[in-house]
Amino acid sequence: MHKEIKLTVSGTGFVGLITAGVFADRGFSTMALDVDEKKVAAVNKGETFFFEPHLPDLIKRVVLEKKTLTASTERIKSIQESNVTLICVGTPSKSDGSCDLSYIESAAKDIGQALAQKDGYHLVVAKSTIVPETTRTLIKTIIEKESNKKAGIDFGLCMSPEFLREGQSVHDTIFPDKIVIGQFDEKSGKKLEAIFQHLYREENDEFSGTWETIFGKKVTCPKILRRSIETAECIKYANNSFLATKISFINEFANICERVPGVDIKHIAEAIGLDFRINPKFLQAGAGFGWSCFPKDVNAMITFAKEHNHNPKLLESVMAVNAQQAKRMVQLTEEIVGDLKEKQIAILGLSFKPETDDMRNAPSIIIIDELLSKGANVIAWDPQAIEEAKKENDLGNKITFANSLEEIFDNTDACLLVTEWKQFKKLEAKDFKKMKKPVVIDGRRIYDYKKFRKEGIIYAGIGLGEIIN
Repeated sequence: MHKEIKLTVSGTGFVGLITAGVFADRGFSTMALDVDEKKVAAVNKGETFFFEPHLPDLIKRVVLEKKTLTASTERIKSIQESNVTLICVGTPSKSDGSCDLSYIESAAKDIGQALAQKDGYHLVVAKSTIVPETTRTLIKTIIEKESNKKAGIDFGLCMSPEFLREGQSVHDTIFPDKIVIGQFDEKSGKKLEAIFQHLYREENDEFSGTWETIFGKKVTCPKILRRSIETAECIKYANNSFLATKISFINEFANICERVPGVDIKHIAEAIGLDFRINPKFLQAGAGFGWSCFPKDVNAMITFAKEHNHNPKLLESVMAVNAQQAKRMVQLTEEIVGDLKEKQIAILGLSFKPETDDMRNAPSIIIIDELLSKGANVIAWDPQAIEEAKKENDLGNKITFANSLEEIFDNTDACLLVTEWKQFKKLEAKDFKKMKKPVVIDGRRIYDYKKFRKEGIIYAGIGLGEIIN
């Protein structure tokens, strides 16, 4: 089948480039489309322009060795030469919380203009995160207007959301928990399902062998759910909103636990996570969630609900708890150090999670802003995200960035662990004793507080009450 399919992927961002790379690795002839000439040039050299584990090797292989992936700025021409187009452009938040659909509109217009000059059936698949009814009322409408063709007759239309974790996105694309297909009509859904079945076919070929070697498990086809377009759009938002809710719940409970002597939120999370109805994932208390997806998607659903005359109280509470959680790190610091004016405060970890350089909505930004507002001097270090962090809120001119992990401890009054990079997990109590005063605020609860305190570290952690035994 892969020899019959020629794919175009609109957008070379996080979702687009990884999706294009994986399809190309299976043997599909794939063209990645973007308006950014620098990004296109990088891809055509077999290079990447953002940090993501396994992605550099993947892109290098499919571009330079397999030659199944190329990139282009000639979007309309490329779409005309393909028979399947995946829309993977960004949908950033507007100031009111709603989605900016301008990139979706542009991609749909490109597709429509291409189809106007093209014969034969063409399948269009929206993978970008878009609020319910967008595929039908916006994408379909624009394509039909620009092409003078009809969905379900001249072209197919589906919505198939992604469920990727940054830092694990290549793995999640190859080993998804599920595939959701929102179909405009039976023919569209059937064709897309066949493509996914081929992508995840269980064969001992080079594709499967490569990833089995890397991840230690076989490529298999996950459960494929074919539903309405609007259902698929809602599934994406429900998925992310529920995960965000779990995080805010455990953080809310962690804040309560800090006020109860002898209670540790880690023990609470461990116990409730053993209940099969709950499971332990996303029950790690900390400084709150960041990234593009969770804040963007929950806010988008709040705005959507209100536009449809419903007040989503639970979702609003999820965001309210998260907005305050990062500041709790600063409150814990003040409780130990006192007035933070002129104090040197170290930040361990800047990216919103480990294994990525993504700074979008990172809790570290809120923490740093709060520290600066209280007159503290801030020094920070991250294995990957320093250059991206410098661009956020003009941090490059507001704080100091250490040149190494070791430098972070010099003349420091308190150290805040914000992102649980593996480099930080290896640190021991003796490392923190290099500080002016060994104060550790563990925002991800990765250290053994009993051992640290025994060795003279002043330790406080999210969700940890006063120790009484």
